[in-house]
This record gives sequence, C-alpha cells and structure tokens, in this order.
Amino acid sequence: MSADTITARDRLTWAPSRAARELGLKRSEFDLAVHLGHVRTVPDDEGGGRRVPRDEVDRLRAAEGFPEALRDRLRTVGTREAAAVMGVTPARFTRLARLGLVVPVRFWVNRYRAVVWLYLADEVRQFATDEKNATLLTGRAPEVLRGQLATGLDLRPRNWRSRHLGFLLRHAADPWEKAGALAALLDPVRIAELVDDPYERAHLNRFRPDPPGQGAPGSPAAQLAERITTADDPDEIGRLRADLTRALEEARAHRPAPRPAHRPAPRPAPPAPRPRRPAAEPPGPVPEKPRGLLGRLRRRSS
Repeated sequence: MSADTITARDRLTWAPSRAARELGLKRSEFDLAVHLGHVRTVPDDEGGGRRVPRDEVDRLRAAEGFPEALRDRLRTVGTREAAAVMGVTPARFTRLARLGLVVPVRFWVNRYRAVVWLYLADEVRQFATDEKNATLLTGRAPEVLRGQLATGLDLRPRNWRSRHLGFLLRHAADPWEKAGALAALLDPVRIAELVDDPYERAHLNRFRPDPPGQGAPGSPAAQLAERITTADDPDEIGRLRADLTRALEEARAHRPAPRPAHRPAPRPAPPAPRPRRPAAEPPGPVPEKPRGLLGRLRRRSS
C-alpha cells in the first residue's frame, strides 16, 4: 500500500475514534449514534471495519443546535430516570416497557446478574407527551393489558432484538451479510436445520455478527446476555426462519458459498513386477549304456 493511497483515504474518511472526537462525543455515544442511524458510515475498502465520511461529520457539525441537540438525541435513561421523565412510578414504567410500549435501546448485566435496560430519553418524553397515552400514565391499566402482564409477558428482549436487527441490516452490504444479520438472532441448532450443507453453513457464520459483549465467554453474565440476544418466541423464530430462507436464496444466486476444489482420486500405482525366477539349468546328458560285447564284458566284471 502506497503512502498516496493512505493519504487519499484519510482525506475522505475518518476512523470512528477520530470522528467521535470531531463530533465531541464519547465513544459509547458515537457507537449509539451509528446504531440509531444518526451517523452514516461506510465500509473500509481495506477491510478495517467501517469509517465515517468527512462530509458526514461536516453535515452534523453544521446542524442547528450542534452539539447539544445531537447529544440530547443520544441520551439514555434507566428505569428510575425514565419513570421520572414520565411522571410515573418505576413499577408502572416497568409494566409499560414489558408491554412493549417503550422499546429499550441497550442493556447490560450488572454484578448482581440482573438485566439493566436503557431507553432513549427522547422517546420516553415523546411517549409521555402524546395525548393518546394519557390513560396509561394514570389510573388503572385496561383489563386486557393487566391480563397480558399476569401471564408473564415481557416484550423488552424481543423489542431490543428487533431494534438491533434493524441496525445490522442497515450495515449489510451484500446478500450474505444480510443473511448473517438474520442468523445472528437464531441459535446454531436452528441454523443447522435450515442450512444442512456444512460448507455453506461455515460461510454463513463468517457473516454472523457477534452479540454485544457481556462478560467473559461462558460466564453467567454472558449466558444471560445470550438468552436475550437469541430469539425464543415461536412467532419471532418463524418470521426469522422465513426471512433467512429468502435471504439465503438471494445470497446463493449472488455468490455461491465456496467449497474445497474437487481433486480427482489418485490413480492406484501399478503393481510391482514379480521377480523372475532364474531358469533351471537343463539336466546333463544321461550316459548311454554300452551295448554288444563290450557291454557284456563290463557286466561280468562288475
């Protein structure tokens, strides 16, 4: 790679860390901005992840109210703070979130192995100021909603997965990456049921994004996070399977999965020649018995 190539790339795009500094954001805020689609990124031609066009940074910096307006759109709140924004108790807010009326944007597992859900403060405010939701913020919840809660309904994990899938699909550059994004929410057993070809399955897994990191692999926190990031609702699983099946058809048509080159079976070596036995020497001539008088004389003398 020449120095001119590096200079040209850096002149047109920035690495995420540099873009975050230019926008006055913490790296976690920048990652969330990308996740929500507030910051446009492009693939790195050199395979180094994604980069931010410099004109995208210029666009954001020129926006009205920058940087406070951008930071306000990225502000997240937990249950207690969200309840305070709505003017309700944390218990009521939790019920609203379990019913799927407020969608979490992030989660993490604390040291007590409890899931902490985070919500966009801007979305919480919008929900609270919408007149259609006034009856949900005060008084007794409708009976149908109370019945759903009584069955243990909790749509927070599923809603988070739906939001996360949208982020993954926005960054899918080709059909195989789209298929990998859908496969990211299914467990390996269900993927094996759909893709029985081991070479194709291995190729699909190359494009299957890793779930958000939550603790060391195999730890209780990681296992809990894996349950959240893996579809478990029958309707959700059915929809993902159907979408993945269609995505795989498009991916196969776009570029079949690579497989080892076929090598013809080696031809068996010809059998080694059998050693030839040396020819037996022909027997010597048998002495001829004397005949006549001489023969009779010899027989007598013997």
